[in-house]
Formats: sequence, C-alpha cells, structure tokens
Amino acid sequence: MSHAKAAPGKALLTPQDHTLILIDFQSQMSFATRSIDAVTLRNNAALISHAAAGFGVSTILTTVAEKSFSGPMFSEITEAFPGQKLLDRTSMNTWEDEAVIAKVNEIGKPRVVLAGLWTGVCIVGPALSALEQGFEVYVIADACGDVSDEAHERAMDRMVQAGARPMTALQYLLELQRDWARAETYDLTTGIAKKFGGAYGLGIIYAKTMFGAQEGH
Repeated sequence: MSHAKAAPGKALLTPQDHTLILIDFQSQMSFATRSIDAVTLRNNAALISHAAAGFGVSTILTTVAEKSFSGPMFSEITEAFPGQKLLDRTSMNTWEDEAVIAKVNEIGKPRVVLAGLWTGVCIVGPALSALEQGFEVYVIADACGDVSDEAHERAMDRMVQAGARPMTALQYLLELQRDWARAETYDLTTGIAKKFGGAYGLGIIYAKTMFGAQEGH
C-alpha cells in the first residue's frame, strides 16, 4: 500500500534542475506561423523569459541566420536577459550546433526545456536529439508555433511519443514557484502573472486591489 507524504514529484521542474533553450523567436519565422497568433506567442515568450530570468534559470538564446535572413530575436525575450549573447546558427537543428552544445555541457543540467519556432523543425530536432542522448525534455507548447495547426499538433505528438513532456507557459511559471509561501519569489511570480498572465493576471490585480488578498495566507 502506498503511503502519501507532503513532497513534490520528481518530474516537476525546479529553477535549478534544467536549461531553458529559446529557439528562433525571430521575425521571419513568425511571419508564416499560423498555429498561434503573434500577440499570444509574443506574450507567452515574454512570460517564460521573465520567469526564467527572475528565478535564475540557466537559459540559452539561439537564432538562425539572424543577420542574413531571419531577423532579430523578439525584444520581449532579449529584454529579460540584457547583455546575454545570442548563439546564431546555420543548422535548423539546434542540437547539431557545436556552440550550443558546448553551452549545454558547460551548464551541465540533466533536463532541457524548449520553446520556439517552428515546432515541427526547430523544436522537434533538438527534442528528439536530446532525448536520444539521455536528457529529459520538456516542451512549452503554447510558446511554440508552426505554419499550421496540423504541423504544430503532429510535431507535439511526435515529441510526446518519443518521451518529451508538454507544458504551457503559465504552467512553467507556476511550477517554478509552486508554493505561495515562498516569500522571496512571491512578488516576482505575481508580478509576471499580472503583466503576462491574461485573465488570471487580471484576477490577481482585482483581488489585491479590492480585498488586499494574498495567496500565501
């Protein structure tokens, strides 16, 4: 018979146990994205970027043909990581780029969290490659996009079938916090949620303004 105890499951992410890799959030890639609208995509990219930066998550920012074709990375992301170098690639599969892999090995975390454009090319490639090399892989589905709903969904199916774990942007933020009694990151988490959390963020603003409510009590 199982015996319950008040402890988190090992499959839950912590700020210390993973590397977030943000891939090809660039103008040229977004123009053809149809599985998610540009406003939602940019919002969710900003949410996970500010969450990672605020919680001190090891983060890699990578682009493809930035100056010659695809354009700059979304400012919502780069503003969260001021001064951080962007690793520009020629390979569609991030996991085949020596500079990116050198950074992954330097960081040395056993888990990789992926988000970017497009799901069926630039996310599938590193997801399947990292899984084969023994990494645990998570994909933030609503911070990814592809040229059609079909392309995005089949890509997610393929990764999940291979062992990747899907999640959402807001889920990522709240999983990093996970306990409202963690006072040191409470304001950070609710601040990000108020700015980028949609209706949930409006609810926080309403509760705090009208009733002085706080989740930790």
